[in-house]
Amino acid sequence: MSKNILMVVTNHTKLTEGKSTGIWLSEFGEAYIEFKKKGYSITVASPLGGVSTPDPGSVDENTSQEILDTEKYLQDTVKLDDVSYDSFDAIFLPGGHGAMFDLPENKKLQELLRDFYEADKIVAAVCHGPAGLVGATLSNGQPLVAGKRVNAFTDKEEEQTGLEPVLPFLLESKIRDLGAIFVAAPNWTTHYEIDGNLITGQNPQSTIAVAKAVIETLG
Repeated sequence: MSKNILMVVTNHTKLTEGKSTGIWLSEFGEAYIEFKKKGYSITVASPLGGVSTPDPGSVDENTSQEILDTEKYLQDTVKLDDVSYDSFDAIFLPGGHGAMFDLPENKKLQELLRDFYEADKIVAAVCHGPAGLVGATLSNGQPLVAGKRVNAFTDKEEEQTGLEPVLPFLLESKIRDLGAIFVAAPNWTTHYEIDGNLITGQNPQSTIAVAKAVIETLG
């Protein structure tokens, strides 16, 4: 039977004056392609619905046509408020710096993450996607990530981007503050962690590995 995947993407486009951000296209595209190859049904949703804009830095002359072609699935996303967790088998949050701004405080996303997790459905995120996890709490009031092995874009990687001063917080530091067991790998290496039904990856290089881990866990 085909599985149903909910991919949640950012709508945020402004990083600072004159500098745009958005979703990191390869993190969306690589995961989308892996899920599609398995015949999964995919719904793409965002806080506002409508367009999710790729970060200009995520596309260059080396970006494959296959990845570029996935941008069309970001043109008309479903509004998160119109989504119910019981229609899906897994939720997947790709990154891009935009995710740092509109995902952490989104109440509907927090509800969905709690409901997915407590229903033993897969909660997966990569790079800055785990920013969506930082506001999520379980029914007992504990942070979803507390006590769990978690991976995300590291403070050292963020330092190399030079964007630390314009971000609302540092993702690794925030996740550690919430009581997670943050497991960092060397900068820009493929790395992911699985703790029960929570699957998290470190950076753009980890997207395919996280998507394949989701597929394997779904069986």
